[in-house]
Amino acid sequence: MQYDPIKRSLGKKFNKRPFLRKLFYRLLDLLLLRTWHIKKAIRKWGKQYKNGADILDAGSGFGQYSFYLSKQSKKNRILGVDVKTEQVEDCNKFFGQIGKSEKVKFEFADLTKFEKEKEFDLILSVDVMEHILEDVDVFKNFYQSLRDNGMVLISTPSDQGGSDVHDEHEHSFIDEHVREGYSVGEIEEKLKSAGFSKVEAAYSYGTPGKISWKLSMKIPILMLNMSKLFFIILPFYYMITYPISFILNYLDVNMKHKTGTGLIVKAYK
Repeated sequence: MQYDPIKRSLGKKFNKRPFLRKLFYRLLDLLLLRTWHIKKAIRKWGKQYKNGADILDAGSGFGQYSFYLSKQSKKNRILGVDVKTEQVEDCNKFFGQIGKSEKVKFEFADLTKFEKEKEFDLILSVDVMEHILEDVDVFKNFYQSLRDNGMVLISTPSDQGGSDVHDEHEHSFIDEHVREGYSVGEIEEKLKSAGFSKVEAAYSYGTPGKISWKLSMKIPILMLNMSKLFFIILPFYYMITYPISFILNYLDVNMKHKTGTGLIVKAYK
């Protein structure tokens, strides 16, 4: 099952006009449960930064989180970094088109080597660490790049089936993952070894989230891998299933989970 080719294909279709790009972001916001969790954490964090903050979007991808952060406060200064140069160029072009290039910039960077001494108040890392083998090196760079009292916010799969892997003989739903997921203890230990004084890790994608993910992501991607003709059917599919997913997402974000396939991690300097 191929996830990234579908994601790239959708990105290209919505990238032809700025209003289509914004629509794409909105669709991602609605469909991706991790976005619900991340936005909730950002809103809580942002209450202490009314006059703006310096933010690193570490693994910025399509730039949807940088866009959201730029809307939270016009005074926020955001640097997005990614190893995919085509996405860096694409994001710089889009944010220039919408008049945000002074406050939001993108550049190529390898997170295992990227470090800017005490430059950021917030570092955001969404679905990135499962792609990087040298994760402790990245955590150390995050620590050095944070100002005192700064926070790293991480979303990553857990080891409870987070990459749609449930036993040792299965393969990840995402081909590029170098690990199937973290345990709470493992990621807390690694972040503390990098210097962080306080780490909070909580499960996401509990029972409601797992059902929602299958409805809103797994089944559509399975269909699209069979035939691109399912692009035509997809809007009708979501008309039926999304109200259910919306309720499930709301429950997942507002419940505490004993286990789950995702982790939301906050680490403080």
